[in-house]
Amino acid sequence: MAINYAALKQRPFPDIAHTYGPTDCILYALGVGAGMDPEDGGALAFTWERELKALPTMAAVLGYPGFWLQEPDTGLDWKTVLHIDQEIVLHRPLATSGTVIGRTRIEEIHDRGVRDGVGRGALLHTRRDIVDGMTGAPVATVRLTELCRGEGGFGGPPPPRIVTRPFPEDEPDGSLLLPVSPQAPLIYRLSGDDNALHVDPATARAAGFERPILHGLSTFGMAGRAALRFFCGDEPARLKAMRVRFTAPVLPGDTLRVDMWRSAPGQGRFRAFVAREDRLVLDDGDVEFHPSPSALRSDGRTCRMEEPDR
Repeated sequence: MAINYAALKQRPFPDIAHTYGPTDCILYALGVGAGMDPEDGGALAFTWERELKALPTMAAVLGYPGFWLQEPDTGLDWKTVLHIDQEIVLHRPLATSGTVIGRTRIEEIHDRGVRDGVGRGALLHTRRDIVDGMTGAPVATVRLTELCRGEGGFGGPPPPRIVTRPFPEDEPDGSLLLPVSPQAPLIYRLSGDDNALHVDPATARAAGFERPILHGLSTFGMAGRAALRFFCGDEPARLKAMRVRFTAPVLPGDTLRVDMWRSAPGQGRFRAFVAREDRLVLDDGDVEFHPSPSALRSDGRTCRMEEPDR
């Protein structure tokens, strides 16, 4: 099958009512590596029921419509689809329990055309609005882009020209080293993303990988933890938005190094690397947050960042 632009663009998604509680918040936090350091008191705010807080990046899994790309009506080969960028916008801090409704729609499908008889890919842009299940008040907006490899020439609009901002040439203002547990994909999938690519070696090989890779959204959540600590002092209510582009997969057992720069009041930038290889895995990261004079972690201690592993 090939992409039917009109049909896929108008594909309906049912509203997804999602009831969650403290156990779900803790499970998500463990899936993005919180608690790997038993002496990290700041992580307890997200992994212990006492005075529990929800990580802001958990918005990415709320009201999730499931792995719909494998449904036959999409006209896509899901094994060729790559998640290439992600954005969350928080309209209010996430509660640690409640019911939300996720409303998903496809915003656009950009056609990258054909070269030498081979499709150069399609860019599938999806939006999910998350609202409070009781009041309908907006909670978060989640956007993502996926590259559908091998597609092209189906009559969709061409992608717009993207202008990226250069990163500062100075050393990062802060860096954080985050180990990736070998069990991370097995834990993260329990938050709703059950794509076999992340757990089954045969499926991973069929998709062109040597072995199962970490969920992109788990990498996103790990970078979110670093950004929350550095820019927001582990205060979730201060994080307003986060955007990033995925550039390479992360493997279970790797260690991430997240480099961060303060760019303006209430704004920051970040990149993430596999530390051992200095391999870029997250690029063009942007963070928006509520400025505050507080530089304290949630356990009351001064936020201390690791020096870059160079």
